[in-house]
Amino acid sequence: MDLQYLDFDFSDDGEGHGSFDAMASAAPPQAAALQAEIERVLHWAHHVFPGVRGPLDDGGDWDYALQGQRETATALQADYDAASGSMALREGAAAPPRLVLTLTLGGTPAFCAALREAFSLD
Repeated sequence: MDLQYLDFDFSDDGEGHGSFDAMASAAPPQAAALQAEIERVLHWAHHVFPGVRGPLDDGGDWDYALQGQRETATALQADYDAASGSMALREGAAAPPRLVLTLTLGGTPAFCAALREAFSLD
């Protein structure tokens, strides 16, 4: 299953446990697709590793953290005046709010290997 929005960075603790972190941002027309992609990853994890979700220190095989926010960006017109050596910024129109979601998945070596294989992660 290829991912279009989530680009995971992997880190490990030296004992075989790993963590995959991804942050994705989508404009309103793509927000539902981003949400569906995260739902697909979490659905996979819950169904392939049922009943073993929880902190690794407490005996779990995998766990996750999911956070979200809406961000509104305002375009700035930036100009530099070489004669005065100063920059001027003028605000433009605010863009529609973007959906920003952060997903962290951590797990045992078996979970990490299965996640890599299921979603073609490097």
